[in-house]
Amino acid sequence: MKKILVTGGYGFIGSNFARYMLKAYPEYHLINFDKLTYAGNRDNLADIERNPRYTFVKGDIADIEEVRGVMAGVDEVVHFAAESHVDRSIESPAIFIETNVTGTSNLLECAMSAGVKKFVHVSTDEVYGSLPEGGYFTEQTPLSPNSPYSASKAGSDLLVRAYYETYKFPGVITRCSNNYGPYQFPEKLIPLMISNALEDKPLPVYGDGMNVRDWLYVEDHCRAIDAVLHKGKTGEVYNIGGSNEWHNIDLVKLLLKDLGKPESLIKFVKDRLGHDRRYAIDSSKIQKELGWSPRTTFEDGIKKTIAWYRNNSTWIQRIKNGEYQAVAA
Repeated sequence: MKKILVTGGYGFIGSNFARYMLKAYPEYHLINFDKLTYAGNRDNLADIERNPRYTFVKGDIADIEEVRGVMAGVDEVVHFAAESHVDRSIESPAIFIETNVTGTSNLLECAMSAGVKKFVHVSTDEVYGSLPEGGYFTEQTPLSPNSPYSASKAGSDLLVRAYYETYKFPGVITRCSNNYGPYQFPEKLIPLMISNALEDKPLPVYGDGMNVRDWLYVEDHCRAIDAVLHKGKTGEVYNIGGSNEWHNIDLVKLLLKDLGKPESLIKFVKDRLGHDRRYAIDSSKIQKELGWSPRTTFEDGIKKTIAWYRNNSTWIQRIKNGEYQAVAA
């Protein structure tokens, strides 16, 4: 049985990927290696924890001995584990360097020693910086990160590239646009807006609300990583996007309309430091080479997402009151 190591499998995208892979590949065994920081939530995979093809190992990618121990016997790695919230990186950049750069370095070193056959490094479009109106990020766009978070992810990307160029290590990099869907930690834009609106609380919008993001439903991202894992060429970068750009303020107004809440709940707040104006992905490479394309329209995806948060108020409340951390063992 093939063993897949998933780092950060209790996070938003990692948990969706773990569930997707166990369903899609009954011959695979998944090992979830997660430190269970504030963003790691065991509630996210409560439905599969008793699956005999799933194993959870608590550990820190920044601890090379723990990484070496979990890497033994692993065939392939999908690396999600990262500190990812831009605001937190502005306040405390050092933890982002430790986790995203040192942690990735440890994984690469141990994976190479263990003879891992494929290493998919899940990165972000934020490493490219900010786009003007018009144009798209391609795999050839120079890296130009503007926050401690995106700089730390760019650093980890460059390490993966260097291991391929130097050692012919079987690494491949994916860079995805903004994800949305179930199990997203409610500090992020869409779940924050939905949860606040459901409680009739103010919806904080940075600056003038005209920042643009390209949104992709999380299950489509999981399918893209699946394609890269099985068909992606080592040493390559694959951009993943939804071709679905929204101004933040328009997205917030859409959510309020679908929730039947007034726009008076919107509260403009001081803009984030170094706030990138626009991201947009050209994903033609992965579409042409690997046959991937998004299946979920934004209309369907956002309705499913709103319905999930409506129907899982207990999940949200357990995060807000801290109860979810009681099972972080």
